[in-house]
Amino acid sequence: MDELNLNLQEVDSLEAIVIVDNELDPMSPPAPDTVQIVGNLGQIALRSDNDLTDRGGASKEMRMEDICCSAHGLSILVTATKGDQKHSVLFDVGPEEDVWERNVNRLRPNLSSIEVIQLSHWHRDHSGGLLRAIKMIRESRSDDLVVDVHPDRPVYRGIALPETIISLQADPTFEEIQKSGAVLQKHDEAHTVLDDFFLISGEIPRITPYETGLRNAVRYDPEEKDWFSDELITDERFLACNLKGKGLVVFTGCSHAGVVNTAKNAVQLGGGAPLHCVVGGYHLSMSEPAQVQSTVTDLKRLDPAVLMPGHCTGWRAKFAIEKHMPGTMVPCTVGTKIIF
Repeated sequence: MDELNLNLQEVDSLEAIVIVDNELDPMSPPAPDTVQIVGNLGQIALRSDNDLTDRGGASKEMRMEDICCSAHGLSILVTATKGDQKHSVLFDVGPEEDVWERNVNRLRPNLSSIEVIQLSHWHRDHSGGLLRAIKMIRESRSDDLVVDVHPDRPVYRGIALPETIISLQADPTFEEIQKSGAVLQKHDEAHTVLDDFFLISGEIPRITPYETGLRNAVRYDPEEKDWFSDELITDERFLACNLKGKGLVVFTGCSHAGVVNTAKNAVQLGGGAPLHCVVGGYHLSMSEPAQVQSTVTDLKRLDPAVLMPGHCTGWRAKFAIEKHMPGTMVPCTVGTKIIF
């Protein structure tokens, strides 16, 4: 596919529901003039319909079981609207089935609206809830459900330490995805979906000298019966929308390619639209201070209006963003609905 001919449409509005993320914070408000956040404690309490006639005039009860649980992973339901058309993509599905189902039951999103599930990359903290998610979505809709994945699925991934190799859990297989009732689509090149409302990237070019992938990452080759270097994680792909009057809103799973490389590739593919926001994992939690500083410096040059770091970003990188780009950061926390 000629990536220059991508026909990403402008959408009128965009909302994202964070179903799974590492961080929970239902209390802090967002920075002014960034995004609107729904889902804080006061709004959770408004769901209550208990009989409170014995509580001296209280009308609502805040129930702890209505608050989402954080987990090591990511899952975001993204809905774009243009005129009277609306489309939804589920971006990643978190680390395991029970977490995804529990938070969906608390958030109560419209599962029947989900037309595509995109896996950002083959790592279990992003794919673990997939089969349960497919089952629950298929039970709520009669139309096809597409699962969009990169075709290069490792049998196993792992981390090579000096004395041992730690294997990660296997991702769901292509056969399991199809048997669960989804339509499997494999893409390693950039393409648009759902009336061109959404752009799913191809493999992200590596441009910056400091974004070098996942250190010590390996993958297992069953034919060789051995582990080999896999630091680039070349199967990672982002999701993007072009929000009218704002620019590109980019959803990134882990940014193993580097969040700056990811943002630059989005701008390259986005038909001239500026960068408005980057949501998701920036993968800086274990990075050296110099890499964090280089990342923040280059993000600042791209001039986004909002940065929403979550998942694997880490508190040090969030602190650096807030310090050097004050007023732009809104943490991507589980249980929130983000309205752009």
